[in-house]
Amino acid sequence: MLQLITEAVTDRGAHGIAAAVSRLIHSGDLPAGTRLPTVRSIARELGVSPTTVSEAWTSLSRAGLISTHGRSGTVVLAGDRLRARLRYTRISPGLTSLPTDLSTGVPDHDLLPDLAETLRRLGDGTKVRTTSYLDDPVLPVLETLLRERWPSPPEQVTVLDGALDAIDRIVRSCVRFGDRVLVENPSFPPILDLLEAVGATPVGLPLDKQGIQPAALAEALDLRPVMLILQPRAQNPTGVSMTATRVRDLASVLDGHPAVVVVEDDHAAEITSAPPVSLGTHLPGRTLRVHSFAKSLGPDLRLAAVGGPTALLAPVIDRRMLGPGWSSRLLQHVLLDLLTAPSTALLLEEARSEYARRRLALLAALAQEGAAATADDGINLWLTVADQHAAMVSLAAHGISVAPGDPFEVTPLATDHVRVTVGLVRDGFAELARVLAEAARAGASARPSARRGRARPRATR
Repeated sequence: MLQLITEAVTDRGAHGIAAAVSRLIHSGDLPAGTRLPTVRSIARELGVSPTTVSEAWTSLSRAGLISTHGRSGTVVLAGDRLRARLRYTRISPGLTSLPTDLSTGVPDHDLLPDLAETLRRLGDGTKVRTTSYLDDPVLPVLETLLRERWPSPPEQVTVLDGALDAIDRIVRSCVRFGDRVLVENPSFPPILDLLEAVGATPVGLPLDKQGIQPAALAEALDLRPVMLILQPRAQNPTGVSMTATRVRDLASVLDGHPAVVVVEDDHAAEITSAPPVSLGTHLPGRTLRVHSFAKSLGPDLRLAAVGGPTALLAPVIDRRMLGPGWSSRLLQHVLLDLLTAPSTALLLEEARSEYARRRLALLAALAQEGAAATADDGINLWLTVADQHAAMVSLAAHGISVAPGDPFEVTPLATDHVRVTVGLVRDGFAELARVLAEAARAGASARPSARRGRARPRATR
């Protein structure tokens, strides 16, 4: 076993060791359940420090390939164990049968456009015919419209199957095993899952009311990351939206680090109250922006636009031609019709106003109850609680399901949280606030929080 591993290693750095063991696992030479040699024995055979091997083991563990159990040793995981590790599957706590499910993060169906009229307009099929597999992947008229909506002129634009599909393809094009990627802390769990699936190490950056803190970004750049992924508006889960001043400050910090690609996930673009801002205004040669329509026009539309420099976007488009090729042009026609229909503009304005009303009403009611929460924009509310588990049990007793906070954390925050989909709350704010505040205090007297008194984590692993 030891010889098998050491002979497979051609690069004796942490990245090379991790890559060699990863290949052995995927080839079946190290099957599931295999107990790996000790870190010290591998280090001795390779002539490297135990720290180097430990770093390789950390990367493999983050990728879901191995699991370390202290003195019990390190074992190779089975392929089906990866799903059990996914943060995304932990957002919904299995309490969706409760009468009030506020864990989902989905928009209010009644604030989405009715597709019936759009489908009637497209019903004859003459507008939606595909004549060749090499037709333009994006409808030219739709591309023109998308460019008009961009915060800064993109060099190239394409359409992919939703925001996560876009981020996944960008990550796989730009990020390699062992690379470090900067993200917000807390962050959207699927983004962390995508990074760990390719063996990258997410590095969490703390937020304030304007977004990522510039000092934390500056410190994290010493780790030589290859990418920064952020949500410029209605950050999920906190609801924070970046200001133009913060964008300028972050761009200034990044200016001396040209190797860092910026990916902006504008996941709630059409229903946010904040104006569009983008680091692409200052760093156009390395900023890719993902503009999603799931929250505004419907999750089942499964479309997101991506714009940015050709050098970064062309490899994503070219690789996609060897797979699905393009996002459904039929759905692109639906999107085009919706974006040009006057009724959609009126509906989006109504949705923005109504979501803002709901956020402000619940925040005000929570403040009256002495509970701390943020929900500056979008459809989510980030509630501070004394104990996450106790809070969720308390809410379940009232028939309410929310999302636990820990899947959103890159590194532990100073306090526990839960995420509440406030966009689904239409009325009864005072009563809901009373129940949420009660849940926020649950467990405080039973035991001190394990996080209480802990310093806010630095922008490093």
